[in-house]
Amino acid sequence: MSIWLLAILIAAVALPVFASDPVTHKNGIVDVPSKHSVDETVERLKSILQAKEITLFALVDHSGEAAKVGMQMRPTKLLIFGNPKAGTPLMLAAPSIAIDLPLKILVWQDAEGKVWLSYNAPEHLQKRHDLPADLTSALAPVAALAAKAAE
Repeated sequence: MSIWLLAILIAAVALPVFASDPVTHKNGIVDVPSKHSVDETVERLKSILQAKEITLFALVDHSGEAAKVGMQMRPTKLLIFGNPKAGTPLMLAAPSIAIDLPLKILVWQDAEGKVWLSYNAPEHLQKRHDLPADLTSALAPVAALAAKAAE
């Protein structure tokens, strides 16, 4: 087997794995690719939140609001959710984290039509607000929620 054929086979097997991995940007935002449309992803996330008894405080339809003022925007929706039992100890330890709580997941469509879920990396929030490491685990579920809604 030629080296080129072997390289193509390896790329064909590995590329889908890498393409579906979350991407963490230097600004602390994690992007997770979704296999669904924006609306389907939002509905999946809402169902997961409800099943886990996590309060959905708000759903902001940025693209819908843009349309109301005559502007066009690719589908973009923000879900704001949380659990006071988990969030309150964080705010007691570092009151500034209240600016980043409740947690948020942005569901959006890029210029190529790909749908993404984006959220603040828990490690980024921990550093930003100088949270004690033992409390950071309260932020960790956001990654699992995004991954589940994206699959």
